[in-house]
Amino acid sequence: MAETIFKNNKDHLVKSAGTEPVAGVRVSAKLISRADMIFVMEKRHRQRLNENLQDEMENKDVVILDIADDYSYMDEALIEIIKTSVTPYL
Repeated sequence: MAETIFKNNKDHLVKSAGTEPVAGVRVSAKLISRADMIFVMEKRHRQRLNENLQDEMENKDVVILDIADDYSYMDEALIEIIKTSVTPYL
């Protein structure tokens, strides 16, 4: 969803991927290796990345947004929370 929200940002290339096996696009070593900064909604997302992609996660900046991962895709409230939480980093 963050990719959809920020896709028109001219200064940053934004990619989204999930940590769950059922995610439409799963996070991969390639995505992590290309990332300058990684945003996750919850601590458990960072834990999964560290467990599954340990080598790639070394020395990566990870921002935990502390947003419960229980919203529907493109939920208006979540869009505003993500914009408010991520924009200062951009």
